[in-house]
Amino acid sequence: MSQDRVYAALAKCPGEYLSGEELSRELGITRAAVWKAVEALRHQGYAIEARTGRGYCLVETQEKLERREITSYLGQDRPNWQVCGEVDSTNSLCKRLAMEGAPDGTAVIADCQSAGRGRRGRSFQSPAGMGIYFSILWRPEVPPQDLMSLPALGAVAACRAVEEVCGVCPEIKWPNDLVLHGKKLGGILTEMAMESESGLVEYVVLGIGINVCQHREDFEGEVADMASSLETELGEKVSRPRLAAALLHQMDALRREALCSPEKWLAEYRRCCLTLGAQVQLIAGERRSTAVALDVDETYGLVVRRSDGTVDTVRSGEVSVRGLYGYVPEKE
Repeated sequence: MSQDRVYAALAKCPGEYLSGEELSRELGITRAAVWKAVEALRHQGYAIEARTGRGYCLVETQEKLERREITSYLGQDRPNWQVCGEVDSTNSLCKRLAMEGAPDGTAVIADCQSAGRGRRGRSFQSPAGMGIYFSILWRPEVPPQDLMSLPALGAVAACRAVEEVCGVCPEIKWPNDLVLHGKKLGGILTEMAMESESGLVEYVVLGIGINVCQHREDFEGEVADMASSLETELGEKVSRPRLAAALLHQMDALRREALCSPEKWLAEYRRCCLTLGAQVQLIAGERRSTAVALDVDETYGLVVRRSDGTVDTVRSGEVSVRGLYGYVPEKE
C-alpha cells in the first residue's frame, strides 16, 4: 500500500525533507501517487509538512501504536500479526484465533485491554496509550511439560527487546516479572490447550504486558507502590512502535532458538534474575516460610535453602524478594 511505504520512507528520517522525486524513485511509484499518499496520511492525523523545492517532512510527534508505525521498524515483512486499538485481552483474542485455526507464530498487539489478565487471576492494568500488550500463538506439538520454562524464556525475550530499544536490560524476579530500579515494569502470562488423543500441546499463548509511558498517578490501588514504567525510570521518551517491533523479533528468536531447547537461554536468565542470592518468602496457600535463593535449575525451577538448612526446588506458588515491592520479613 502506497501510504504505508511513503510513511516508512519519511519515518526513517523524521524532521528531514524528502523530495517527491526522491520518494517516487525510491518507492517505484509516480509523484502523483506520492502526493495522494501524503494527503491520505494527513487525513489520518499524521503531521507532514510540504515545502516547495524541499519536499515532504514527517514532523516528530508522539508515535501511534499502529501497524504502519511498527512495520517501519520491522525491517522486513512478517506474516500473521495484527494491531488492535482495544481488546478484552490479547491472550483471549489469541486463543479465539487459535480455535479458528490461526497458524504458528500468529501475534496480537493492542493499545489497550479492557480485561487484561495477569498470573493467578489478577487483573493487569492496561490503559490506552501507555503500554504494550502483546500475545503470540505457537503450535509446537510437544508434551506440556516441555513448555514449563516458557514464562521464564518469555521474560528473557522481553528483556532483550527492552535493551535493544532503551539500552538498559531489566532484571527478572523469578519466575517472570520484569523489574527496573526495584519497580515492576510488566509481567507474563502463558496459557495452553492440549489435544485429548495425543496428549500433546494443541497451542500455547504467551502474553506480555510492559508499562511504557505511565506516571505514578496512572497506576491504581496497591499497584501504585510497586509498579513503574520505562519512561519514568529512564527519564526519557520510549517509542512504543519500536519496542513492539523488537518484541516481535525477539519472540521469533525464542521460537527458533529456545522454545524446545530452553537450556540455551539459561545462562542469560540467571544473569538477569535478581532473585538469586536474595532472602525470599515462599508463599503456598496460607503457608509462608523464609529461604535463600541459591540457583535456577535446568528447567527454570528456583533452588532455595530453607531456614532449617534443607535445599529444595520451588516450581509454583509466590516468591517475594526481601526489599522488593515493599516486602520486609519479620524479625526472627
